[in-house]
Amino acid sequence: MDFKGSDALPGPRREDALPSSAAAAVKIVVVGGFGVGKTTLVGSVSEIRPLTTEETMTRAGVGVDDVAGVERKTETTVAMDFGRISIDERLVLYLFGTPGQERFWFLWNGLFDGALGAVVLVDTRRLEVSFDVIGRLEDRGVPFVVAVNTFPGAPRYPVEELRTALDLPDYVPLVECDARDRSSSRDVLMALMRYLHSLTATPEPQ
Repeated sequence: MDFKGSDALPGPRREDALPSSAAAAVKIVVVGGFGVGKTTLVGSVSEIRPLTTEETMTRAGVGVDDVAGVERKTETTVAMDFGRISIDERLVLYLFGTPGQERFWFLWNGLFDGALGAVVLVDTRRLEVSFDVIGRLEDRGVPFVVAVNTFPGAPRYPVEELRTALDLPDYVPLVECDARDRSSSRDVLMALMRYLHSLTATPEPQ
């Protein structure tokens, strides 16, 4: 397996070093259906070289992976993506992107260990691929925000219409983003951090 974003037996780079002022680290998981932009978001926002485990899609996935709407996709994450971003001088987020295909969901168990919260990426052209993802987070009791990745040409819907389609409670944050844009992706993470902070002061509604 090719761990992209790094050379063979790479040594540490000065710019990849953890800031000496960092006092707290939080693990965040980026989830979503196949082809919604998880690898793109982690890569766009990470301040270090992102680690990806993308492999070329082969005929082995034909009839197994649902590529409707993403027929041009040629690579897929088979283990995880990893990145890091400093929110401020003291708080660092470690980002773990999950595989989108259901056949790789067994990896979720390890990736979610110790995670404080999650970002669910959604593509409005294929909302149905997000239903099981959201359901699994709810079953695990993992706090999450939903980020609608605004793909070019994708339909735009009113917030309340999206909430209804995704069966989201009113208290779950729902935001728009462009996973390709660093500042937009950072805003999603900030929305999650604000939500997690609010939960420490007010118990989540049942």
